[in-house]
Amino acid sequence: MPVENPTVAPPNHSLQNENKSGRPAAAPLKVGFVSLGCPKNLVDSEVMMGILQSSGGAQITARAEDADVIVVNTCSFIDTAKQESVNTILEMAQHKIHGKAQKLIVAGCLVERYRDEIQKNIPEVDAVVGTGELEQILAAAGVQTGGNSSEDNSPFVILNSTSSGKSPSGISSASQSLKSGVPSRAEGEAREQSGRFSRAEWDGAIASLPNYLYDENTPRVLATPKASAYIKIAEGCDHPCGFCIIPQLRGKFRSRHFESVIAEAERLTAQGVREITLIGQDTTCYGEDLGLKDGLALLLEKLAGIEDLRWVRFLYAYPNKITGKLLETIAAHEKICSYVDVPLQHASASVLKRMKRGAGADIFLKSVEKMRKVIPNLTLRTSFIVGFPGETEEDFEELCDFVKAAEFDWLGVFSYSDEEGSKAFHLEDKVSVRTIEARRRKLMQIQKQISKKAKRKLIGREIDVLALGPSEETELLWEGRGEMHAPEIDGKLFINDFGDAEAVEGKFYRCEITEAHEYDLVVRVID
Repeated sequence: MPVENPTVAPPNHSLQNENKSGRPAAAPLKVGFVSLGCPKNLVDSEVMMGILQSSGGAQITARAEDADVIVVNTCSFIDTAKQESVNTILEMAQHKIHGKAQKLIVAGCLVERYRDEIQKNIPEVDAVVGTGELEQILAAAGVQTGGNSSEDNSPFVILNSTSSGKSPSGISSASQSLKSGVPSRAEGEAREQSGRFSRAEWDGAIASLPNYLYDENTPRVLATPKASAYIKIAEGCDHPCGFCIIPQLRGKFRSRHFESVIAEAERLTAQGVREITLIGQDTTCYGEDLGLKDGLALLLEKLAGIEDLRWVRFLYAYPNKITGKLLETIAAHEKICSYVDVPLQHASASVLKRMKRGAGADIFLKSVEKMRKVIPNLTLRTSFIVGFPGETEEDFEELCDFVKAAEFDWLGVFSYSDEEGSKAFHLEDKVSVRTIEARRRKLMQIQKQISKKAKRKLIGREIDVLALGPSEETELLWEGRGEMHAPEIDGKLFINDFGDAEAVEGKFYRCEITEAHEYDLVVRVID
């Protein structure tokens, strides 16, 4: 899945830790994090923060300038993401050169790809931590375990293990045991044999693939608004998509155990979380490696039974994995958001074939029709890649016609990025950058008109809104989220009138939509 809006945890390039000199030896280090890229990366950051915080030797701070240790959790999916990661590393390095920071650590996908090059070219970097090495954050940061926990001083919500089966680092024995004998799908085994996960073209990359997967006993520090949280239900990917290097960055597909996800969700709701978003590179494959049929549908159904949970949604759905059982489950439960994010990537059958995806516009339109028929008031989001090698003007026009016919509620368009290690890297007939950008702008212009028309039809509708807090744009407005909005991805919703109600962050309100713009909505509280 192409990278969405970068998520910073904590906000504004803030972090989590504290001192360079003059601090008592026993005082906990202050560690700060910048988390870039997708929600999956954010959860990894939350796990590392939890491991550090629970060690007793570290305290998480939201200010980079206060941090003794700075961790940049990077994205490396496409060129723009890599550049943002490098720029952020260089920015944070200034705190080590001119500030109080003693250590700079780089984590995440960039490490899996450029492990040796990072420290060679940026000497300020002291250590690297790959996507499968999260527990090594303690050694990388130089944190000693066994001190007094500083959780009471943390500005973030601490989710501690409720199990006694933890190692001294705070990592549960269950999560550590996943390092051996990880279940896998037959597709993953076959594609490994065909070289799908090869890193041979990446200088410095280690041969072994990431296989770490946290569980309900792994400590986490939530960096999301207090009423919302992500749960990663699976990691890695086995699909053969030619444009994608996530399998090499994240490893083979692997699901968390059913009971583990439920236990974490119950603990989250007990601590005040009311909105849970299930994430994975392909959540619709959830449970296949564990022998579950319709695993995602079963999981959603179980989560819908948690009394204090208000909303649950999932990201992302693979087109041919959206079963009738899944759609019926979404439709049957009020707590399951009527929201499906299915990255289609293109509509031309010839382009999709070269992408190693399959299907085409006609099949997709039938699928869209079925989803909307089964799920009332469905919000449908997708994303496309323009400029894939060999994409002709005819292919692109077919995509434009498909977008007009499907009328998606939300749509993202990404410019093809030629990534070394992907199958598409070796394809001929590359499309020029100028043509790619022109096509991206045209497709987004088409979607803008579709969105504007659709949003205007919403004026007067009553919806439930989760209040998130004052808007960063102006104190006169609060931001909120409706069932039709996935966190950090879709357009914004503003509350401009609370009426007689008190404005409370994390509370749900019944609202009326009073204004609609191209992507954003304005509402007033009516109950």
